[in-house]
Amino acid sequence: MKPNAYALKLHRVCDYIYRHLDEDLTVETLSDVAHFSKYHFHRQFSEYVGLSVFKFIQLTRLKRASYQLVFEQEKRIIDIALQAHFESHESFSRAFKKQFGITPTAFRKAPLWEVWHQQYQFKIQRGKQTMQVEIIDFPETLIAVLEHRGAPAKLNESVGQFIEWRQHSQLSPVTQKRTFGLAYDDPNTTEPSAFRFDICGEVASEIPENLQGVINKRIPAGRCAKIRHFGSHDDIDKTIYGLYGDWLPQSGQQPRDFPCFFEYLNFFPEVAEHELITDIYLPLKS
Repeated sequence: MKPNAYALKLHRVCDYIYRHLDEDLTVETLSDVAHFSKYHFHRQFSEYVGLSVFKFIQLTRLKRASYQLVFEQEKRIIDIALQAHFESHESFSRAFKKQFGITPTAFRKAPLWEVWHQQYQFKIQRGKQTMQVEIIDFPETLIAVLEHRGAPAKLNESVGQFIEWRQHSQLSPVTQKRTFGLAYDDPNTTEPSAFRFDICGEVASEIPENLQGVINKRIPAGRCAKIRHFGSHDDIDKTIYGLYGDWLPQSGQQPRDFPCFFEYLNFFPEVAEHELITDIYLPLKS
């Protein structure tokens, strides 16, 4: 079997897990998805991903549970535990603490995102996304910005602060105003301490000073190449690399002096990770 075909089969298994996370996932079912013998499937999956299939499933469920704990405070921990396929609050708490070194209750109050982030460094190799790029005229947009400066692993801490500002100020309601991210640096090539990313929400007017340190900026009007990314934000760099490495050199276009930026059309865990939709904009010269 060609290496690409082999990887495609195992990627199909991971995608199946994401899409059926609330179902009972058995070796028999997953090996059938991959068209592999169930007697060898465990070793094949472990070699491809870097951990066992059951550990991968548990970590994927715990990832959603982690976001629910922090960003869906109204949800009871027992309900989160049951959705993650644990039989009780106690079994969920034990597994969560074993994985992240902190109980779900403590994580909800003060999440250790940097420690958490270390558990999700899988070695899955994604295939290239088909390049469906359009050139659009983006209008000038006034935005409220929380500037994240520092390790990408701590980005969710800044996201939490911005959500807090959004909820209290009501100047950029998430259901009515667009949500953006300005990516100044590539996290794969930038020292963590030097990483810069702006978390942004569209606003109608200048905003007053606030405890969270949210400030005003503008996304300037201009031509942009736009491509839609489907699925987890963990994989978004593959789409970006395709845009810069494949499409841009062949397009005859030149990038403008403004960073690549994203528009988030929906959010995890409100939707499953495989249902996330993100538009990526590459500013272009006129």
